[in-house]
Amino acid sequence: MDLADPREGVLVGRRSPYPVEFRNDAVALDRAAGGKRTYAAVAADVGVTGETLRSWVRQADEHAGRDHGRDEQSAESREEELARLRAENGRLRKAEKEWELEREILRRAAAYFAKEMCAVRR
Repeated sequence: MDLADPREGVLVGRRSPYPVEFRNDAVALDRAAGGKRTYAAVAADVGVTGETLRSWVRQADEHAGRDHGRDEQSAESREEELARLRAENGRLRKAEKEWELEREILRRAAAYFAKEMCAVRR
């Protein structure tokens, strides 16, 4: 009796309502995105949840003998992603400063109009 992988060949839970071809196509679509889109974004295009797609990709990677394909990105693509994330971080920081300024303007306007309303009631 081989105990290397006791789960191999055993069906646990219920069968997937999605055909194997559909799952393979969804995994291929995720891989075609090259890590530039999240599981949730790709999954929304196919009509499944992000967690479902993530598990399909993980199963496909394990079946292909890889350990989570997203970890095997080349150094160049990692550098590109790092540059993209840095640019996005800069954009978000700039937007946050704008939102803080807008919030301060609105806070001051609200205080001004509250004071005016109190003066009108007297």
